Amino acid sequence: MAYLFTSESVSEGHPDKISDQISDAIIDHFLAFDRESKVACETLVTTGQVILAGEIKSQAYVDVQSVARDVIKRIGYTKSEYMFDAESCGVLSALHEQSPDINRGVDRGNPEDQGAGDQGMMFGYATNETENYMPLALDLSHKILIELAAMRRECSDIPYLRPDAKSQVTIEYSDSHVPQKITDIVVSTQHDDFGDEKSMTQKIHKDIVELLIPRVKSKLKPELQKLFDGNINYHINPTGKFVIGGPHGDAGLTGRKIIVDTYGGKGAHGGGAFSGKDPSKVDRSAAYATRHIAKNVVAAGVADQILVQVSYAIGVVEPMGIFVDTYGTAKVNLTDGEIAEKISKIFDMRPGLIEQRLKLRNPMYSETAAYGHMGRKNETVSKSFQEANGKEIKLDVELFTWEKLDYVDKVKEAFGL
Repeated sequence: MAYLFTSESVSEGHPDKISDQISDAIIDHFLAFDRESKVACETLVTTGQVILAGEIKSQAYVDVQSVARDVIKRIGYTKSEYMFDAESCGVLSALHEQSPDINRGVDRGNPEDQGAGDQGMMFGYATNETENYMPLALDLSHKILIELAAMRRECSDIPYLRPDAKSQVTIEYSDSHVPQKITDIVVSTQHDDFGDEKSMTQKIHKDIVELLIPRVKSKLKPELQKLFDGNINYHINPTGKFVIGGPHGDAGLTGRKIIVDTYGGKGAHGGGAFSGKDPSKVDRSAAYATRHIAKNVVAAGVADQILVQVSYAIGVVEPMGIFVDTYGTAKVNLTDGEIAEKISKIFDMRPGLIEQRLKLRNPMYSETAAYGHMGRKNETVSKSFQEANGKEIKLDVELFTWEKLDYVDKVKEAFGL
């Protein structure tokens, strides 16, 4: 019997995502000037206020208030009527030095001896149902909001858009787990107050269905475009008026969108957030490493989809072990346990080696903090950073290194493919 699966995404202007982006921008600035920085930065945003809290160990001196304002401005909160704007919001920093009790288990000189920054379990997932090896419902949800943000910045076809938005896509799958059609699309977007509620609701519904969705659809491959051909139920701003939004509508916190950040409910999640944490925290680095494993294993043809789990104890170098679930889709004559054993020999999961393999000590994290950490484009970009004393540096930074298919040949060789 066919079944339905739903995933959601949130825009860069969503309060929780504002918090994630501020936290990750602060990490990037510290790493730009001191690659050995240890940062755990939590951000709270609410009406007219930004509060930073957490622990830092670094030789760099960063004007965190200025970094926060730059992020808010880039997102688009630049008008006083939003009740939260880059120029006038208060920014309170309660960041302090990292506990030496934590640091003693992490810093050990030799990267091979570096302990995990915390205990926990991390999951990576991949499926061959999309080109980027991501679940389709989540991938489409992200694409809808990326396009919506582009249209907001263009200020042409849909000039009334404000930064806060959410999307949701429901897909019908066949018994053999093949996407058949999109049944429902939800888009809730903040907007200017440009008329009575009924006329605004009708206008927004028309623009989303007739302008936004066709733009999204046009950038997809023909086989995915066909999924839009059925009778889709559109739910556009279902409650009606959505003028009050952003941090004025809801408080935002770092790390509250961990399912949006990963696989949209597919696979599993260990519970640890990514944003605000430097790569010594395995919540982040090991989640990226398990995604790297899963993507390369599926791309090599070992299975159609795979879930990879790794777990750690704080301060301990070696992981507790690797778990694998191929959901019965394995293409090799091995049990999931035997597949896990082979994977453990291909990929070194010691925290220091993960950092080296994926180049995680580079200031690469601002780009991860909206529209998902997984399934993104691996590319090198030029970035500039400024220290509090005015010193500025420009760096070429490779992004989303965990999305590289650089271990496919090694996997194929190990599995005899």
